[in-house]
Amino acid sequence: MQPVPRLLLIEDDPGAAASLKRLLAAEGYAVDIAADGTAGLAAAQEGVHDVVLTDWRLPGASGIEIIQSLHRSHPRLPILLITAHGSTETAIEATKHGAFEYLLKPLDMEELLAVTARAVASHRIMVEPVGLGEGNPSQDTLVGHSRAMRDIYKEIGRVAAQPVDVLIRGETGTGKELVARALYQHSHRATGPFIAVNCAAIPESLLESELFGHERGAFTGAVSRRVGRFEQASSGTVFLDEIGDLSLTTQAKLLRVLQERSLSRVGGNEVIPVDIRILAATHRDLEGMIAERLFREDLFYRISQFTIALPPLRQRPEDVPDLVRHLGRRFGRELGIPNPAFTPKAIQLLQNQPWPGNVRQLGNLLRQLLVVARGPVGADHVRAAHAKGDRPTVEPETTLDALARQILAHARENGSDDAHARLIAVAERALFQVAMEQAAGNKTLAARWLGITCFTLRERLIEMGLKDSTGN
Repeated sequence: MQPVPRLLLIEDDPGAAASLKRLLAAEGYAVDIAADGTAGLAAAQEGVHDVVLTDWRLPGASGIEIIQSLHRSHPRLPILLITAHGSTETAIEATKHGAFEYLLKPLDMEELLAVTARAVASHRIMVEPVGLGEGNPSQDTLVGHSRAMRDIYKEIGRVAAQPVDVLIRGETGTGKELVARALYQHSHRATGPFIAVNCAAIPESLLESELFGHERGAFTGAVSRRVGRFEQASSGTVFLDEIGDLSLTTQAKLLRVLQERSLSRVGGNEVIPVDIRILAATHRDLEGMIAERLFREDLFYRISQFTIALPPLRQRPEDVPDLVRHLGRRFGRELGIPNPAFTPKAIQLLQNQPWPGNVRQLGNLLRQLLVVARGPVGADHVRAAHAKGDRPTVEPETTLDALARQILAHARENGSDDAHARLIAVAERALFQVAMEQAAGNKTLAARWLGITCFTLRERLIEMGLKDSTGN
């Protein structure tokens, strides 16, 4: 299982510290408290924390001194600054010095939990190594010894340390984020920040502000200046996942940043230099989008200085046994199943499947099989999973119309009468899975978004075979 995230809270007000500790502990975090800046800085230097939350005004070392010192010694450690509303300009300076994010008093507790979850997830993807070809069960690993995957490992090794932007292409579920993390970890920027932005998950109206930042009053609700992800990633790497979902307007602004290596915040005129490397990923046919004038050709050539194309799982079936063994051990650890086993016939049946959802779909099914089998997973277990329809994996880009057509087509071809139930089940599964992903595994936060209790969420995750899919 993933270890419990450990937070350091630096707060000199005992009442506020106790209150925040209770809130964060209820979310599943282990929380240490330091009562002044000097003690907090000493505790943070030990390097055992995933995230540091620090007040601005502290006895001993101040918040800015803590940020500056930790950013030099632990540049990948996310630091959240808590400050009074009147000191937003100082908070901006703190962000420039390395703060991951700042929060204004009085604290919005939902915002605090969301930012903390994002910071924990960011720290994990920066510090946890990605294995290439093999790894221990608790490690994120690109698995496979096929010729196609060996070529991928060579390409990662060839380009990781080069000062070029990289486009990672492949169907959903093939492991594009793992490739991006491996490129970052083997680059000369590995000591700098790694900022991941899912372009498909952020509303268009907010995406420009997320990437480039904004000035106070730039739009309704912009009550203070905000530093964007590109500024935060200075001297580091930005991973733009699903770049094919950007609007043409945002594409034009991104192209300018890449060409000039500078930006202006939304609503501002100041030109701000940025030193970043761009890793982009997409499952879309960008050449087709260019022909339809949905994607800029000049941006395409700018982001594809080097391209890594991940093969779908159906094109490398010889890797399925390795994936089954690796993922089986991993999920066995998470589910408390010692030495999970798959019979040769079960592996052969799994190897013969087309896997339209690729490694992600295979992983979801393996987790379900381990829960159901209560022992060695045999061919009968695999057949039973497929006999029940092997609930199709619904990815975020699948439209409701396309899903309905897919399920109705299945009903017509098989003479079944469960299309309505299947649609509800598949859509609910996708909603719960995405909620857990966006909450970075924080069940309390995901349950709040879904409007249900944590108990109900846990029960439904177990029923859907999604239990512990995010490490909790």
